[in-house]
Amino acid sequence: MSGVARDQDVDIDLGQLVRAVWARRLRILTITLVGAGVAFAGAKIMSPQYRSETRILIEPRAPAFASTQQVNDAGAGPLMDELNIASQVQLLQSADLLKKVINDLKLYNLPEFDDAANGSALSSILVKLHLKKNPMENPPEERVIDAFVERLQVYQVPGSRVIGINFTSKDPKLAAAIPNAMANVYLSTQSGAKLDSNSEATRWLEPEIESLRRKVSEAEKKVAEYRTSHGLLQTNGTTTFPAQQLNDISAELTRVRGDKANAEARAQAVRNALSSGEASDTLPDIMSSQAIQRLKATESGLQSQISDLQTSLLNSHPRLKSLRAQLADIRTQIRQETQKILTSIENEAKVADLRASELERQKDTVQANSARAGEDEVGLNALEREATAQRQLLETYLVRYREAASRADSNSSPADARIVSKAIEPVDPYFPKVVPIVVVAAVATLILSAIVTMLAELFSGRALRPIDASPETIETETVAEEKIAPQAAPVAAARRPAQPSMLAVVADEEDDAIDQEETAAEVAQDDNEFSVTSVADYLTGSRAPLAIAISPTGDDGSAATVLLTRILADAGRRVILIDMTGSGHPTELMAEDQAAAGVTDLLCGEAAFGDTIHSDRLSDAHLIPQGRSDVRRAMRGVDRLSLLLDALAAAYDLVVVECGAADVAGVSRLTRSRDVEIILSLPQLEETVFVTLMTEFQAAGYERVVLMSDGEAAEQRFGEAA
Repeated sequence: MSGVARDQDVDIDLGQLVRAVWARRLRILTITLVGAGVAFAGAKIMSPQYRSETRILIEPRAPAFASTQQVNDAGAGPLMDELNIASQVQLLQSADLLKKVINDLKLYNLPEFDDAANGSALSSILVKLHLKKNPMENPPEERVIDAFVERLQVYQVPGSRVIGINFTSKDPKLAAAIPNAMANVYLSTQSGAKLDSNSEATRWLEPEIESLRRKVSEAEKKVAEYRTSHGLLQTNGTTTFPAQQLNDISAELTRVRGDKANAEARAQAVRNALSSGEASDTLPDIMSSQAIQRLKATESGLQSQISDLQTSLLNSHPRLKSLRAQLADIRTQIRQETQKILTSIENEAKVADLRASELERQKDTVQANSARAGEDEVGLNALEREATAQRQLLETYLVRYREAASRADSNSSPADARIVSKAIEPVDPYFPKVVPIVVVAAVATLILSAIVTMLAELFSGRALRPIDASPETIETETVAEEKIAPQAAPVAAARRPAQPSMLAVVADEEDDAIDQEETAAEVAQDDNEFSVTSVADYLTGSRAPLAIAISPTGDDGSAATVLLTRILADAGRRVILIDMTGSGHPTELMAEDQAAAGVTDLLCGEAAFGDTIHSDRLSDAHLIPQGRSDVRRAMRGVDRLSLLLDALAAAYDLVVVECGAADVAGVSRLTRSRDVEIILSLPQLEETVFVTLMTEFQAAGYERVVLMSDGEAAEQRFGEAA
């Protein structure tokens, strides 16, 4: 690849791809026009195809003269469900229906459908060599049916009981005539099927009705004969004579028993009146007697006369004695007459008793006859049920016969479908659509040409660039190379081989302190190689998950680390800074709330992990501030901080830990391994401090140590950001 090292990570330069396409725009436009012209010519060469459609609605239909009951019976038929509609679709595509349409329209005479009639020379040779069957031996409709089916489309309109019939042909008139012919043949076939069903029903019902009439007559004759022979004559249509007689005797017996009880009660009342000497003129039977009424009137007259004479005559007067004698005689007659009434009532009770006894005897006799009649009625009921069943069946057959006979005419049995949309002769061809074909071909040619151009640019390497080769970095490296050209060899020895623009101070256990001082002196000659921007580019290229920043000089080094974090965030990396300094200077620079929960609160268990992560107020970076808890108590659990770093490394591209003026022992407690980036943040490079720190980290096993020393630039850029 041009301008890209073999072992260097690269990215696609989209701008270069766009420029390459734009540079070849005339060539791409020419190819597009050629493709559109070819598509236009091809569309014009193709034979036009016309399509037309007929739609049929599937619904139950009955003749206009059908009665309400017949309509209801028809409506109670099978529902037009999805399976029924699908069956009608298959029926429209049946071979018999297609053959009838082909014969009616004589499609076998059209070259469009019968290619075998105009066979090629090769086909004739194959037929003569008996390598192919002669297609002319088949019936004409069978030769046409394959081509017919290819142009036919029958489908159900979704969500309805409508069936669409589409047909495609080179002749627009034929494209409209065939769907209409298919619909007419289908309706005729359905109507004929219903006529056949009615005719068959009529032929079958005629002998059945005659047979049922004989059976009904015989069954009713048997019922009449059985009634006569067993004396089961009906009185009111539902009750037999013995049962009616038993009911009448029971009613009469109940009435006689009531009369007897009434007579006995009346006689007892008269008897009680006579025995007690009480006045009997209050009894209804005595008061209703004419003789008693006359005697009572005479008694009343005698008493009135005696009362009148007693005022003027003495008691021993013959006139009074005569009247009293007459009064006594009248009362005797009244008593005698009362006795006669009592005797009459008693005789009435005796007569009622005799009638009740006679009715009891008659009831027993009739009850025995009724029991025998009930046994005989079992057989009668069986005969009546048989006769009733035969009669109902006969009536049902007669109704069905009349219905079937009334529908024997072709107009009386419409098909369960009707045409809702007839096919009309199309004006515009269905295929090919010249404009859409040309537009699609032009767009496809344009896209393919652009893709081919981009692929050529990619394979040539001109559209590839290194991932860390931003314009700012390239310009910085160019200026640095011009400035340090005389010292290129010593500085190159101090740099890491994979990152020529960075200086990773790698400790070597076999080097002595003198070599380290010489290397530091060479590095100090050009501290632009260790600027914040260069360190940010180095960390981006190394893809390190964890970087620990040491600031021996205090807050100025911490400020440089904050600037480094913001540069990485602006470059699009997900980065978080953990403030482990004693002064909390990074928290002051980045946090919105200086009292926000932080790492000390997390280590002391006074805050949740999610509550300690905050956003930087000037960039997209995140921050875990120092916190509000006691630092000494929090540092007792510093060993748990390595687990926190592992969790953050899984969520972020880079985790930066600002430790301030920390030593090697403190850094060792933060990491489980030595595979981390150690950043020595020295805004003003001090050789003695740098050599001492590098020696300590070398002894501890840290080999990836990066120097960040650009004090004036760091302060200037940080001030602009603030």
